[in-house]
Amino acid sequence: MRFRLAGVGRRIAAAGLIVASFASLALSAPRAASAQGAADPAPTYTINPGDELEVYVWGEERLQRVLRVLPDGTVAFPLVGQIHVQGMLPQAVERMISERLKPQYRGEVPNVTVSVRNPAGLQFSVMGKVRSPGSFTPGRYINVIDAVSLAGGPAEFANLDNVSIIRRQGDHDVTLRVRLSSVFKGNAAGTIDKGTAVPLLPGDIVIVP
Repeated sequence: MRFRLAGVGRRIAAAGLIVASFASLALSAPRAASAQGAADPAPTYTINPGDELEVYVWGEERLQRVLRVLPDGTVAFPLVGQIHVQGMLPQAVERMISERLKPQYRGEVPNVTVSVRNPAGLQFSVMGKVRSPGSFTPGRYINVIDAVSLAGGPAEFANLDNVSIIRRQGDHDVTLRVRLSSVFKGNAAGTIDKGTAVPLLPGDIVIVP
């Protein structure tokens, strides 16, 4: 009996080591992903007029709203009033609402979450050698591949290895270069990555030479 119990003990110890190993991997994975993201951050979407926001104050059903951002960049929220949200990140709006709700509570303010439910304010233009150039408001997040597709796809003789995205940053424009030839020439398997599927921001201009 002593030998059988010892064998069980060894199996339990081994199982413990396996569980610990998986736990270690689970804890290290987010740090690795975070480090990778820090090296090459994706553009962050800021709120625009026309966007639809979903606001939750947890535990307060009376303070759950879906709001459309007005043309002047503001929304009205109960107990908070009119607030300007254009150009802000959702996390910044969360902090603003929480701060303005403080006088309504004796203790801590419940958690506030703000998300962009429908980015209808996301507008961009596609120019150059595409079949249907123009301005677009897709009502959803979109990348440069989607944008060229919405513009009817590349026209004949388009140079898809030198597509430009012109983006306003502060008081100056920056130009991003992307290569899309492998995507639109039928051999896209394994070629769509963060280097080709660049997310677009409001006001971006995509040029296909």
